[in-house]
Amino acid sequence: MCKTVSAGAVALAFAAAVSGTALIAAEQESKSAPLARQLSQLLDASKLETIAAADPASGSFVAALYIPGTQLLVVSGKFQSPEFGTNRLEKKEYRELYMDLMGGAVPGSRLVASDVKCDGLAFKPHRDDPADTWENGDKMHSFDGAKKAKLSDEVYAQAYQEADTQYARILELLLAQAKPKVGGS
Repeated sequence: MCKTVSAGAVALAFAAAVSGTALIAAEQESKSAPLARQLSQLLDASKLETIAAADPASGSFVAALYIPGTQLLVVSGKFQSPEFGTNRLEKKEYRELYMDLMGGAVPGSRLVASDVKCDGLAFKPHRDDPADTWENGDKMHSFDGAKKAKLSDEVYAQAYQEADTQYARILELLLAQAKPKVGGS
């Protein structure tokens, strides 16, 4: 018994495959790349290795440790007492706030990005570069390709897109904090 497949069904299947591929390709474009480069430039110009800011929308705090030209280590999280983070910000104790978030953020609230080369989260590393990583609570992603991550292309692309979007938002907050620093304010 032979089943006949209509031309419409074949066209629909082809369109779904093409749109899925387009979706994965679109998700590879980094939202965080231009923001990470801009933050790195501002930190270089102001000779800062750390920066931090409040996230009024979520009640979290964000902080970055910058290793010039090498890596941006970024963390976001909440404290049991938000005044703790606010006090650190008022005193411009950015490194201390970074360390406090790394070690003392409310469980489940912490996000951590390791941005190798300070160029935003890359969908896959270039050649022999180490992969960028993203930690959200107890989930960690190393963006070194779907095959190495043992994920389907779609699941990998979705994880990347979510991480890149969150990372871009954090970078925007840090940029807003860093901009007044240029020019010696």
